[in-house]
Amino acid sequence: MNVLIVGANGQIGQHLVDELKNEGKHKPIALVRKEEQVEKFKEKGVEARLGDLEGTVTEIKESMHDVDAVVFAAGSGGSTGDDKTLLIDLDGAVKVIEATKASGIDRFIMISAFGADDRDRWSEDLKPYYVAKHFADMWLMDSSLNYTIVRPGMLENKESIGKVLVKDAITDTEVFSIPRIDVAKVIVSALDNEKTYHKFFDLVTGDDSIKNALNKL
Repeated sequence: MNVLIVGANGQIGQHLVDELKNEGKHKPIALVRKEEQVEKFKEKGVEARLGDLEGTVTEIKESMHDVDAVVFAAGSGGSTGDDKTLLIDLDGAVKVIEATKASGIDRFIMISAFGADDRDRWSEDLKPYYVAKHFADMWLMDSSLNYTIVRPGMLENKESIGKVLVKDAITDTEVFSIPRIDVAKVIVSALDNEKTYHKFFDLVTGDDSIKNALNKL
């Protein structure tokens, strides 16, 4: 599959591009906001396209030619205000979902947030972010797309552990974190794993191999 990674210049997005490229089974296509980011990926031998999540659905759709699957890995970032959270993490995600449907693409993987499905688990200082993720996920689930929603725990810049815990809702573990690279590995494994189709799950470091964990869904 040709896999469009929305937000490819983000930390998980960059890991995802590298994992897909190294695996060789699927082709990564990076969707980024800036021309210099396009050039950076091209230097790595990765096709890159310009796209702005604050643009129109039609403009986003124009970046989706010859694409078989979409991964939403974009985010407004911790240094922006609630306005950007609304425009990128919610409306941007919804526009990408709408553009995916309009392009006739079926497969869609969303990187969400740990506990985004349960309001009782939202921290007060991150509530706008959780609201955005919650309703973007709901919009995706109500679409006709073949979705997988991945809700990783606290993201860490560590080397891959390669062992995970995957459940609809994780509340019974001492570990609530996961390396960003392992989130990318889970997404690569989930792309064409039918056990993950029309599924959503929390994701943290655990004891199972990624393949075994996903096959239990």
